[in-house]
Amino acid sequence: MSTSTVTSKGQITIPRDVRKVLGIESGDKVRFNVDDKGRVFFVPVTVDVTSLKGIVPKPDKPVSVEEMRATIIKRGTGA
Repeated sequence: MSTSTVTSKGQITIPRDVRKVLGIESGDKVRFNVDDKGRVFFVPVTVDVTSLKGIVPKPDKPVSVEEMRATIIKRGTGA
């Protein structure tokens, strides 16, 4: 079992083994939940990749690889 000490600013360090199990890294967010018995749980705040579907509109017509390359070259050279 891992433990942490609360600082005077109310901060704790999440032990490495717990971060590994949760798959969280520096900069990630966690959500704290309190149940009916007053127990506190925290879970990583993650976004399922399928929830991102549709945020970028589809082009009016399909674009070929050749057209993409030509556009990259054109914009890269400023022509």
